[in-house]
Amino acid sequence: MREKSLFWRELKNRLVAGLSGFSALLGLFVLGWILYTVFLRGFMAFNLSFFTELPHPPGMSGGGLANAMLGTVLLTILATVIGVPIGLLAGVFLSEFGQHSKFAHTVRFFSNILMGTPSIIIGIFVYTFLVVPVGHFSGYSGAVALAIMMLPVVARTTEDMLQMVPNALRESALALGTPRWKTTVNVVFRGAKTGLITGVLLAVARVSGETAPLLFTALNSPYWPTNLANSTANLTVTIFNYAMSPYEDWQQMAWGASLLITFGVLTVTLLTRFVLKERKTG
Repeated sequence: MREKSLFWRELKNRLVAGLSGFSALLGLFVLGWILYTVFLRGFMAFNLSFFTELPHPPGMSGGGLANAMLGTVLLTILATVIGVPIGLLAGVFLSEFGQHSKFAHTVRFFSNILMGTPSIIIGIFVYTFLVVPVGHFSGYSGAVALAIMMLPVVARTTEDMLQMVPNALRESALALGTPRWKTTVNVVFRGAKTGLITGVLLAVARVSGETAPLLFTALNSPYWPTNLANSTANLTVTIFNYAMSPYEDWQQMAWGASLLITFGVLTVTLLTRFVLKERKTG
C-alpha cells in the first residue's frame, strides 16, 4: 500500500512539475513572439524624421512622432512629481505612524482597491472632475490620471520597504534624542533607499504604457506640447489612432511607437531588477 501511494504521489508531482514547466515555456514563447514581431515591424519605421519631425496630415507620407515622444516624457515626469511624494507620505504614515490603527487599515484597503481598479475607470473619473468643468482636454488632467494610478504602487511599496528596516535602528536614533521625523528621514529612509527607488520605478513602468486614461484626459495633438493646459500629444493614444487608420504609413509608425514604449518599459523593468539585485547583494 505504501509503495502504491508513493508511486501516485511521485506521478502527480511529475505531472504538476511538467505542466508548470510547459506553462512557463508557453509564456516565454508568447512573450518572445510579441517582442520579435514588435521589433521587426517597429524597427522599420525608425529614421531621422521619425524622431525629429511632427506628424504629417492624413494621407501624406513621411513625418514623425517627435511631439508624441516629448509629450509622453512630460506627462510621465509631471505624474511622477504629483504621485510619488503623496505615495511616499502615505507609505510613511502606514509604516511609521498609523501602523495598526483603524484609519491605516482603511487606507490599505482602499489602496488595494485602487491598485486593482481598471485604468479606464480612473480616466473617466478624472474626465468628470477635471476635463468637464474646464471644457477641454489637457495634459495636466492626463498627468493627474497617471498620478492616481501611481499612488497605490508607491504607497504600498514604501510601506513594505520601510517595514524591512530593523527596529533597532529606529530605537537607537530615538534613544539619542532624535525626533521621530528626523529618525524617519535620516535613518529609516537611508536604510530603505534602494527599495524606495524600486517602488518609484515600478510605478513609472506601471503608467508608461497606459492608453485608456489619456483618451479621456490628455487626448492627443499634432503639435508640440508647449502648453499642457491644452490637449497633449502622447505615444499611447497616437498608437491607438494610427493603428486603426487606413493609411499604411501611419500603421508603420504605430509599430515604431509600440517598439519605443516596449523598449522603455523593458528598460525600466530591467533597471528595477538591477536595483533589487544590488539591494540584496548589499
